[in-house]
Amino acid sequence: MPRYRYQGRDTKGKKSGTIHATSRREAVIKLRDSGIRVIQIDEVPETLLTKDLSISNPVKLQDFTIFLRQFSTLIKAGISVVDSMDILANQTSSKALRRTLVEVEADLREGISLSTATAKHKKIFSTLFTNMVRVGEVGGTLDETLERLATHFEKQHKTKQKIKSAMAYPAVIGVVAIGVVIFLLTSVVPTFVGMFSDFGAELPAITKFVLHASEFTQSKWWLLILIAFLFYLSIVIIKQNKKTKFYYDYFILKMPIFGKMLQKSVLARMTRTLSSLISSSVPILQALAVVESIVENEVIAEVIKESRASLEKGRSMTVPMKKHWAFPPLITQMIIVGESTGSLDEMLGKVANFYEDEVEIATDKLKSLIEPLMIVVLSGIVGTIVTSIMVPMFDIFNKIQ
Repeated sequence: MPRYRYQGRDTKGKKSGTIHATSRREAVIKLRDSGIRVIQIDEVPETLLTKDLSISNPVKLQDFTIFLRQFSTLIKAGISVVDSMDILANQTSSKALRRTLVEVEADLREGISLSTATAKHKKIFSTLFTNMVRVGEVGGTLDETLERLATHFEKQHKTKQKIKSAMAYPAVIGVVAIGVVIFLLTSVVPTFVGMFSDFGAELPAITKFVLHASEFTQSKWWLLILIAFLFYLSIVIIKQNKKTKFYYDYFILKMPIFGKMLQKSVLARMTRTLSSLISSSVPILQALAVVESIVENEVIAEVIKESRASLEKGRSMTVPMKKHWAFPPLITQMIIVGESTGSLDEMLGKVANFYEDEVEIATDKLKSLIEPLMIVVLSGIVGTIVTSIMVPMFDIFNKIQ
């Protein structure tokens, strides 16, 4: 969206700055509405210095959650959707979200509905958001829908932060371990190579292995970087293809130590999303289709797809779930109770609460277990390298004496 630099006056005197708008006329109107009388306004040409740089135009979940909570509060206070969007666009700290909200506001001023305007920006507004907003617009309960969405994304953000914190510690320790090993192999070990060759001592197998590793690291360091890059690239390619991502997600869920925790996280998100959609009066089949598209795990998405087909045939959605290892009995039993009592959204909400608590407990336990384990591993690696150097040195000193 074009950016305009303006000079004008308000009640406090001269004022200048920049503003996003679809046209010069719209920029003048927006400034006039905010109490600024425009003296001069010019479009700012897009250059590397003036445009907002963003690789994938992302919006952090935390920023989006704050936006939803503020949006809900403004609507409840009686402020119109258009004015709320203008207020939020001017105060959000996310550049990507600000640009999007400005464009949404422009569409709203042209008479387009909020759900239709946000549906144009799929990277920012998920199908969950657009579907729930559409139902809220039809039912006249947009304020309640936004409140429910804000709560949903707050819980989702909290769960993701727990998972990230649990995964961050081993990742950091792993990077430190690799850095220490590389330093020892490239800076410390080579200083002893000449000493060992001068004395012609018979080196133990562990020392020979470390010396070969040191030589390889110094001469083929570029190969290690290439292998790391190719590994990362292969993961990206695998995740972009639906079929290969299925096997990747299967491996993730079956992974030792972390698998169970990640499985609970996915199930918490699935049940929370489905509960939010159903409580917003989204039809169950449509709700399942939305969950299938945003669950971010192809194994779970495949079962949801089968559950939707089961419902279309007039059977319970739990039939495919009962046959699948990824769905514990708790989920199927609670869904059956919800279906029979007409309180499916409430039952799914309770399941989501349970698994969110389980994820929190699991992450705390994992961090307490991983900390000593990673210290032992790091000590073992460094100890092996040090031992490989010290053992032949003792032999050399014995011969000298």
